[in-house]
Amino acid sequence: MTQIKNYKANFMKNSFLALLMLFIASWSYAQEQTYSFTLEEAINFAIENNYGAINADRDLLDAQKQKWETIATGLPQISGAVSYQNQLKQPVSLLPGELAGQEPGTFIPIIFSQPQTASATATLKQQIFDGSYIVGIQATKAFIAYSDNNKVKTELDVRKSVVEAYGNVLLSQESIAILEKNKANLEKNLFETQKLFENGLGDEESVEQLQITLSSVDNQLKNSLRLQSITLQMLNLIMGLDIDAPTQLKENLSDLAQDQIRLDLLDEDLVMDNNIDFKIVDNLNQQRELELKLQKSLALPTLNAFINYGSTSYSDRFNFLGNDSEWFDSSILGFDLSIPIFSSLGRSAKTARAKIALEKARTQKSETEQSIRLQHQTAKSNYLFSIEQYNTASENLALAERIEKKNEIKYSEGLATSFELRQAQTQLYDAQQEYLQSMVEVINNKTALETVLNSKL
Repeated sequence: MTQIKNYKANFMKNSFLALLMLFIASWSYAQEQTYSFTLEEAINFAIENNYGAINADRDLLDAQKQKWETIATGLPQISGAVSYQNQLKQPVSLLPGELAGQEPGTFIPIIFSQPQTASATATLKQQIFDGSYIVGIQATKAFIAYSDNNKVKTELDVRKSVVEAYGNVLLSQESIAILEKNKANLEKNLFETQKLFENGLGDEESVEQLQITLSSVDNQLKNSLRLQSITLQMLNLIMGLDIDAPTQLKENLSDLAQDQIRLDLLDEDLVMDNNIDFKIVDNLNQQRELELKLQKSLALPTLNAFINYGSTSYSDRFNFLGNDSEWFDSSILGFDLSIPIFSSLGRSAKTARAKIALEKARTQKSETEQSIRLQHQTAKSNYLFSIEQYNTASENLALAERIEKKNEIKYSEGLATSFELRQAQTQLYDAQQEYLQSMVEVINNKTALETVLNSKL
């Protein structure tokens, strides 16, 4: 028996340890999980997990629930009521004394009812006609359409934010790689120049010029390293991840920029009804029209029907739950007709204000349409310019690299001054940053154009 108990104890102990190790391993795996995304994968992940996108889904669900809430107000409504009263001091009524053979002018005090009363009533109400109810149903449909469009707009905004953040992370990574290469090259040049100066074969100004350039590049590298962390945290935030989550990008800036060059997008026509901002302002006009209908409907009569059934019991003591209590039934069928007659022109003023709001919404719709057309033209121009700028920056970078290389050779042979070398190096560094930035602009401007067109990436 003792051996059996020891076996059970060891078995429980080993099982607990195994479960503990499994939990620790699972927790460690979760802690060390690394996310890896292409741009498209990052966009799809963000649309599902971005905080704003999640709430936009909830807003749409809330609008659908609100629609049923409004519909339900016009369907049969059943309510019940239970009441109990105990008249601690019963009211007394006075009857003329003549009824009991007494002298005229005298009164007899009498209590008509028993002190305790219990009642239960159920009431069924049905709306027959109410103009505001019809308008309310139409308004819920318009609100659902607005919530759906707002969800689409949120997704487009998230898409645009992810593209910009993704590009900024790649930009910082590419900048770091270039700056590290430049720094290593400058350190080599400075070391060689320092040795020449120490041996009396160079001048001190050459050393100082290179030190100035190296210090500037070193500061830029430190800043880029800080920005890399910040831009990655921003991307994580937009995607709905913990800002410190380990995230890796599968694409590089050059390939991504090449993929984003689509000249056929410049020939795509703007369909106004596809633009999300136009859809939303159209929703606003629908709401203003319904608000005007609502004010007009308030001048119409409303008709409701009801029927109830109840039962009441009276007693000197609380025995309503017993079999010996006597209950008296009652039932009422009725209609309520409400007719607005005169409101001192209050309804007319509200209707007039609703008309003014509708006219303002129509004006806003016209303005929005013109603004979207301008946005389309601007987005096309910016996109085309960024492509041209990218091609130019690529050519300029190649030229700057050749110029810097030539000046470095000349400087080593004593045919160029340190100032000329520094100018060539600065020109190269500027060309490198312009090239990187031009790729980011291509990506961002393509997304801006697609947003106006409401196109998918």
